[in-house]
Amino acid sequence: MKSFQNLAELTTLVGQDVAVSDWVTITQEQVNLFAQATGDHQWIHVDVERAKAGPFGGPIAHGFLTLSLIPKFFETSMEIRETRMGVNYGLNKVRFTSPVPVGSRLRGHMKLLACDAIDNGGMQMTWLVTVEREGSDKPACIAESLTRRYP
Repeated sequence: MKSFQNLAELTTLVGQDVAVSDWVTITQEQVNLFAQATGDHQWIHVDVERAKAGPFGGPIAHGFLTLSLIPKFFETSMEIRETRMGVNYGLNKVRFTSPVPVGSRLRGHMKLLACDAIDNGGMQMTWLVTVEREGSDKPACIAESLTRRYP
């Protein structure tokens, strides 16, 4: 895990790969709970037997489940000590570039694209988050994520 004392330290890292998260394993239970929470019960996610005969050879995670792991990737890859809170501000662009079979391990690679000062001494950061699937040459997801942190 990378540690930063304050937001000013991050401004020197614009354009650089900053951190890599811990691995997260995608389970069928997690996929089922996500389907229940979102109402997306597409068979390629929740019907294990049918999915075995489908195009991916088994059930896959929802793309939005993969995307929803971004806060976890940040949490396990870096800390900014002299900040009291952080919030997700949104996304500029998201692409789901390959499926995530249940049982896959994922991790996030964070590249800092921009740092902009905001009200109350805060910082808005634009991150390129590339979600790697262990054993795959192609990322599972690429997203431009906006976060805000406040001292």
